[in-house]
Amino acid sequence: MNKHIKPQTLLSTLWIFVLLNMVFRDLHQFGNKGFLEEMLTGVVNGVEITDELMLFGGILAEIPILMVLLSRILKDNANKWANLIAGVITIAVFATAIPSADIDDIFHMTIEVAAILWIFNISWKLPSLSRNTNPIS
Repeated sequence: MNKHIKPQTLLSTLWIFVLLNMVFRDLHQFGNKGFLEEMLTGVVNGVEITDELMLFGGILAEIPILMVLLSRILKDNANKWANLIAGVITIAVFATAIPSADIDDIFHMTIEVAAILWIFNISWKLPSLSRNTNPIS
């Protein structure tokens, strides 16, 4: 890791990287023959596209968007846990998509998971509050 880049900046940048991969993976599907027609039916890969499913997708996309900001403004201890929790949630959702994933989905998910594992590594190294630390000083 480049010692000149603050961990908070690197975390924020990695979340942007994850988000861009998620967006591109979704946009990439439009190139599949028949995908648009399938979307217009309201059922994609056998899954009905409901308002609740769209809300769930929006919430999933909001996690990396929010983490871009939070990685830069939270104090180290909160930053550590926010990044770890957001990463676990994001990977868990990716894992639920694996049964319907095709080869390009797996490729992008692999890149995204690798970036989140890097986020875990950086986050874990952030200082935690110690019992002996006086938070006022």
